[in-house]
Amino acid sequence: MSDLDRQIEQLRRCEPLKESEVKALCLKAMEILVEESNVQRVDAPVTICGDIHGQFYDMKELFKVGGECPQTNYLFLGDFVDRGYYSVETFLLLLALKVRYPDRITLIRGNHESRQITQVYGFYDECLRKYGSVNVWRYCTDIFDYLSLSALIENRIFNVHGGLSPNINTLDEIRTIDRKQEVPHEGAMCDLLWSDPEAIDGWGLSPRGAGYLFGGSIVTQFNHTNKIELICRAHQLVMEGYKWMFNNQIVTVWSAPNYCYRCGNVAAILELDEHLTKRFRVFEAAPQEARGFPSKKPAPDYFL
Repeated sequence: MSDLDRQIEQLRRCEPLKESEVKALCLKAMEILVEESNVQRVDAPVTICGDIHGQFYDMKELFKVGGECPQTNYLFLGDFVDRGYYSVETFLLLLALKVRYPDRITLIRGNHESRQITQVYGFYDECLRKYGSVNVWRYCTDIFDYLSLSALIENRIFNVHGGLSPNINTLDEIRTIDRKQEVPHEGAMCDLLWSDPEAIDGWGLSPRGAGYLFGGSIVTQFNHTNKIELICRAHQLVMEGYKWMFNNQIVTVWSAPNYCYRCGNVAAILELDEHLTKRFRVFEAAPQEARGFPSKKPAPDYFL
């Protein structure tokens, strides 16, 4: 068994890696991610997943429902970290799977894959608590800068964490963004990660304080201009796990059941077969007895 396979098995048990292993894993991941496009091409069949937010045992439930990687191809739409108890193990497992099976799993960036946001919503504090320093947080947030901004399945389904931008009309304009940076407070890159669809005309101000609200006519125009049939996004809690809008031109997929361990929602993933036939799989939070205890601090490297 290779070191990487051993690390994947360890992470699947929700046991964090040593700091030196995290550093090495992030360096390997960087080499893979730097080659990916801002609009990363993805082949069908593939299963699309929304926000996870550090809910590790619920992500295990997701893999139970959808199948393990690499037997199932996955596209995750960002927000791997913050709010849940296990952001470290969640993100590192997905990253390790990306390094091990680069063509079987695609990870794009969410608005929480940000230095500023993670210092407020939990990931920074979790790294500090589990490792006694901020080094692992630094390695991971450096990787965030390399994650793709969007993905395109079979040139027909556009996938993004948040939504659209008044600064972007075409996919080629997304391809020209310099993504290797902290998420800006405004502009096209910010909007892709922060915006939300809303029953309004045209564009509106977002109550989030970043990105925009955008209406059905904006989606119709974007899909027509780019010859796509659907926008698939995450970013918003949906109590039923998924939500269609604007005559099925855009869908929100939410994959964190009982969000923040108190919202009572179900979660969903969207399975696409090779013909892009859609099937939603709805699932509930992992049962209490499957959750284990908050993970212990990993052994320091000098025990090696």
